[in-house]
Amino acid sequence: MGLIAGVFYIFACAVMPALAHSDDRTYVEVMRDINVVIQNPVFFLSFMGALVLTGIAAWQLRGAAPARWIWAALAAYALVFLVTMAFNIPLNNALAAKGSPASLREHFEGPWVAWNVVRAVLSTVALGCLTRALLVHGRFGRPS
Repeated sequence: MGLIAGVFYIFACAVMPALAHSDDRTYVEVMRDINVVIQNPVFFLSFMGALVLTGIAAWQLRGAAPARWIWAALAAYALVFLVTMAFNIPLNNALAAKGSPASLREHFEGPWVAWNVVRAVLSTVALGCLTRALLVHGRFGRPS
């Protein structure tokens, strides 16, 4: 969860602000390249793994003290997953289409950046919930 929250965070505070200074053609080309390169096993392992492993933890610890924090983390990250599938990926796909770089950028940049900030916040909330669950489990979950 920390890795994926970091990915969305770095896009929100560094990658996209840096690209904002680029001309339209450069912006579109770089984002297209990023959208291709990010589709790799390492990224997919962390992106899907955060959801699957949080779900497994929630199931295994159901009824235990930290369970509500894990379920909250799972809900927050499920929203990240949903936002990605419903908004960011379709925007990425639209950016891959033929068209003038200025027009493509105009329809992509604002919405993509906004939805990425939503993903960064929600994945950070999920990480915070998992951290809280770990603290609760560490303090109260072990027998004396």
